[in-house]
Amino acid sequence: MAVSGASTGNRVTNAIAMASRRTGVDFSYLLGQAKIESSLNPNARAATSSATGLYQFVDQSWLAVIDKHGSDYNLGWAADAISRGANGRYYVADPELRQQILDLRKHPETASVMAAQHAADNKDYLEARLGREAQPVDLYLAHFLGLGGASKFLSVNDRSPNATAASIFPAAARANRSIFYDRAGNARSFADIRDRFAAKLQKGVDSIGGGAIQYADASLPDGAKTVQPADYVRIETQRLASAADVTAVPQPHTARLAYLMLATLGR
Repeated sequence: MAVSGASTGNRVTNAIAMASRRTGVDFSYLLGQAKIESSLNPNARAATSSATGLYQFVDQSWLAVIDKHGSDYNLGWAADAISRGANGRYYVADPELRQQILDLRKHPETASVMAAQHAADNKDYLEARLGREAQPVDLYLAHFLGLGGASKFLSVNDRSPNATAASIFPAAARANRSIFYDRAGNARSFADIRDRFAAKLQKGVDSIGGGAIQYADASLPDGAKTVQPADYVRIETQRLASAADVTAVPQPHTARLAYLMLATLGR
């Protein structure tokens, strides 16, 4: 049977809510970021890069976060398969297994909790350097400028919010002129840029509506970290289901992934 857009949307918002509860990362931030990155489409794919899924992780960033946090969510089989070369790049020796790990980006529960863990890491890094609590907009700036760039941006912002940012970030300003300059060509201040990013995040949340957020507040077991293996088969079934109600059958590689998950969970 074909899967409705409402059903997919409910699953996505609930996955984001679970990720928020498991990691302590602000739910509105995670929801707004997913809305901006993919319009809440788990299968979104960038045309110009390897960015894929709700949070548009590129291949290297995804392998890095799975390598660091996968074992905490019963994805040890994936984390154990990832190695890091002398050049600093992450790789998986088995091409088929590598693709299975990358395909996890399309799985809402996994993508959401890994995005939350990535945000939590960024939060810890920023707070240690800024000496204050990192706000949701600060986490999004880390996503946009990179962790080092965001740390520099926010440090200057905290000291001199009315200073112009383009002179400190000339390369970023050239590549993102509409962010660093207004329509008249005037350079924006650090505070103005930060406020605009905050408004963008809030707009992403507001555009979804209260119904989705109410559903996302549903309770789940405290301390639960398990990503359910059945979800890997279900999402493939949903992807293959047609509007003509043709019964879809999970592909062999997806079934293998589910079996790996079951083995990891000892079931």
